[in-house]
Amino acid sequence: MKTYYYSDPLNDDFAGTRIRTRPLRESFRYIHRGFLWRAAEFILYRLVAQPLVFLILKLGYGQSFRNRICLRRAKKSGAYFYANHTNALLDAYCPNIVRYGRRTHIIAGPDTMSIPGLNGLLEMLGVIPIGSSSRQKLEMERCVFRRAAEGRNIAIYPEAHIWPYYTGIRPFPAASFRFPARDGLPVYAMTNCYRARLIGRRPRVVTYIDGPFFPDESLGERENRAYLRDLCYNAMKERTEKYSDYEYRRYLPAEPGA
Repeated sequence: MKTYYYSDPLNDDFAGTRIRTRPLRESFRYIHRGFLWRAAEFILYRLVAQPLVFLILKLGYGQSFRNRICLRRAKKSGAYFYANHTNALLDAYCPNIVRYGRRTHIIAGPDTMSIPGLNGLLEMLGVIPIGSSSRQKLEMERCVFRRAAEGRNIAIYPEAHIWPYYTGIRPFPAASFRFPARDGLPVYAMTNCYRARLIGRRPRVVTYIDGPFFPDESLGERENRAYLRDLCYNAMKERTEKYSDYEYRRYLPAEPGA
């Protein structure tokens, strides 16, 4: 079993991608309106990516959902999904099939768009990168609100950094909950738990859905960020403590001065 040693649960990253992060290009466009772009986007996402993702998750991870019936309460509305960040491929794939009939966008750091030659492909697959400049960050927020208002899913990983196969929930800030705190759309916690397989050492994945959670109308926007954060955090923590019972990777605090 591989063991990782951490000193800062908020900022340590064990993804191991070694991507050299570059600022988002100044000409980056968050909204594409051209017919050819939208047609290519539909073909790639609906006819290629979604069916392929379904097969990869089933065959490669043995992935299954639990309590997905609670998604019915969102009806035709857009929704925000907050998930634990424990696997680069799984986390890129899973949000795209949680509500199969609805398009999903994933908010990602600028390192995702630092892979040469893949920017356009990632955009078509639903990536919304965090902007590098103040102007880009404002455009990114406008894009998120617009996509959610169109009835799409927005997936967010509030832990920000990948800890492969980690079976707990790390503390995360309330900042990323500003979107639902402002527009009032439903919020779901999406928790990937790791369970033992009957054959093989690599765990299978069971994804639990909890919610929907809504802002408290008696609170202001800043207070609702913390309120929604606590609802999601507690739901995710309860799920991992109860169901994530297979330790494939071990995480231990580093010795002081190590």
